[in-house]
Amino acid sequence: MARSSAPTFDFVVVSNRLPVDAKPTKKGEKWVTTPGGLVAALQPVMKGRAAAWVGWPGRPDIDLESFTVGSTHYFSVPMSEQEVTEHYEGMSNGTIWPLYHDVIVPPEFHREWWDAYTRVNRRFAEAAAAVAAKDAVVWVQDYQLQLVPQMLRDLRRDLHIGYFHHIPFPPEELFAQLPWRDEILHGLLGADVVGFQRAADASNMRQAVRRRFGYSMNKPIVRVPVGRAAKRDPGAPPVTASKTREVTIDAYPISLDQAAIAKLANSEAVQERAKEIRKELGKPTTVYLGVDRLDYTKGISHRLKAFGELLADGTLSAKNAVFVQLASPSRERVESYQQLRDDIELQVGRINGDYGHLERSAVVYLHQNVSREEMIALYLACDVMVVTPLRDGMNLVAKEFIAARTDGTGVLVLSEFTGAADELDDALLVNPHDIDGLKATLVAASEMTASEQKKRMAQLRDTVIEYDVARWAKGFLADLSPQAPKRRR
Repeated sequence: MARSSAPTFDFVVVSNRLPVDAKPTKKGEKWVTTPGGLVAALQPVMKGRAAAWVGWPGRPDIDLESFTVGSTHYFSVPMSEQEVTEHYEGMSNGTIWPLYHDVIVPPEFHREWWDAYTRVNRRFAEAAAAVAAKDAVVWVQDYQLQLVPQMLRDLRRDLHIGYFHHIPFPPEELFAQLPWRDEILHGLLGADVVGFQRAADASNMRQAVRRRFGYSMNKPIVRVPVGRAAKRDPGAPPVTASKTREVTIDAYPISLDQAAIAKLANSEAVQERAKEIRKELGKPTTVYLGVDRLDYTKGISHRLKAFGELLADGTLSAKNAVFVQLASPSRERVESYQQLRDDIELQVGRINGDYGHLERSAVVYLHQNVSREEMIALYLACDVMVVTPLRDGMNLVAKEFIAARTDGTGVLVLSEFTGAADELDDALLVNPHDIDGLKATLVAASEMTASEQKKRMAQLRDTVIEYDVARWAKGFLADLSPQAPKRRR
């Protein structure tokens, strides 16, 4: 590939979406950067260095001109309407997402989706190669771009390529269902470092590599033969080669900028808004809170079922307990998500119809996006934070809640099937499939003494403060940096 004469950068981030949005102005629209988890995670390492961010601007059939904010330069990768349907809504979220989340809903396998996924991944790789300086660090983000590392390596062998996987990686028996399993593994192994949220996810990938390819490894290092095809027949002897590359496959649990959240939580405006929320809810004894994208992996219906049964058997009363569920819109053009919204809203309606009263609904359901300030105010207004995904890579909501509770109060109910559960063992851990167990935990959370709350929250806060987002990013990049031990390419 011919090198571009355009400016190049020593540090390049590649993600499916650019962190930008179009804001209306008197002259039309202006594209501006938007806050988000990935933006917050990468800001500390991008600050002060000339860096590039490559991604799709979020609208089909638009090729946004590059622009600069601070020291970061943003480069658009276009997608057609059909590619959005087949690559993003189809292969990424209709095939990979459900397969990697333990087949909570059945994945669909369509060859035209895979063709679009391959085509779009190649476009991202070419865009990244064009803006990366010689020996640059390129950090590819997440499951929509699993083919990019090897495609990028084929284009630019001088680069230091990292890949971080934000969602779970399935056990080999599930991963084996994917018709393009070898191509995915080959794509990921193009990186020098492949990072996961949990040690179990990294182990799952290493096991898949051993099973499919037979490469030698010494945890967390996998030795990838150079210049050989990735595929082999299952059951064939292990692959040996005189020349190999070392690929690190390991866990790097992501975190957040807890100091920024704490600062916002301590602001007068947010503190006052939290008090207003309690007042608007009728000053109940216990406020339960769920904050999620509307997604079938989040276990929203399970927690609502548990809460509804507690109202039905008289353990809780809607006059002294309320469940606030914020479910931000997600993938609304995908049929399974449309059905999920209908099911959740029907469930909420039934609970409120059976147990609500004139003063307030038993469940306050908000299907909308809210501001950062309103989100933090909700964290402060609740007594019990309920985070019960059926499967989740990390779940930063749990960590956001802890970071916001600077007074040391509040109770976190957390699914054991989240990456966060590996670190936050002072939360009340639950199996969301066990409705009786979840009910008992919700009651225990509402009855927990102030001293027990403070004891648990102190430990939780220590963890979130010590293992913050800067430590996550620096740890990953230390293994990827040009100063790290050289790997055979």
